[in-house]
Amino acid sequence: MALIVGLTGGIGSGKTTVAKMFEEEGIPIYIADDRAKQIMDRADVVEAVQGIFKENVKTGDVLDRKKIREIVFHDKELLNKLNSIVHPEVRKDFEQWKEENDAFPFVIKESAVLFENNLHKECDLVILVTAPEEVRVKRVMERDGVSSDNVKSIINNQMKDFDKIPLSNYVITNINKDLVKKEVKMIINDIIIKI
Repeated sequence: MALIVGLTGGIGSGKTTVAKMFEEEGIPIYIADDRAKQIMDRADVVEAVQGIFKENVKTGDVLDRKKIREIVFHDKELLNKLNSIVHPEVRKDFEQWKEENDAFPFVIKESAVLFENNLHKECDLVILVTAPEEVRVKRVMERDGVSSDNVKSIINNQMKDFDKIPLSNYVITNINKDLVKKEVKMIINDIIIKI
C-alpha cells in the first residue's frame, strides 16, 4: 500500500513546480486543485454549487469560477458551503486515484490548503514548500497579472509558514531550482528508506 505524502505551500511558493520535479522522478502526483476543477465541471456538482448561491454563478452549463471566487472570498459561510460540496467529491476522487497508483511506494497529494482543511491528518508525511514573501509576490504578479496588494491580501488570508513548519516532515525553500531538485531527490531517497 502506497504511503500518502502531502505537498503544500502558500500562493507563489512554487509547490506546483516542486510537484513536477517529483513527477519527473516517477512519483505519481495528485494535484487537488486541478482535480477539483474537473469535478466542478460535472453536471451534478454544477447544480449543487449553483443551489447555494442566490445569484447566478453559471455561464451556460459551467460554473463561473472567477465570480464564485470573488463572492466566497468575502463570505466565509458560503465558502464553507462550497467546500462541503466539493471536498467530499475530491476526497472520493483521490481515494480512487490512490488505488490506481497503489503499486508505487508512495504518492504525492498536492494541495494548497492541506493544513487549513486538516488533510495533513490523512497523510503519512508532509512536505512544505516555502519561499520569501517578496519572491512569492513577484511570482504571482508575473504569473497571474495581478497587483502586489492583491497577492499580499491572499497571503495574509493564508495560514503562515511558521505555523505549518512544525506540522511538516520536510521543508523545501524554493529559491534555487538546482538546489530544490537535489532536495527532491534526497527526500525521495529518505522516504523510500523509511518504507
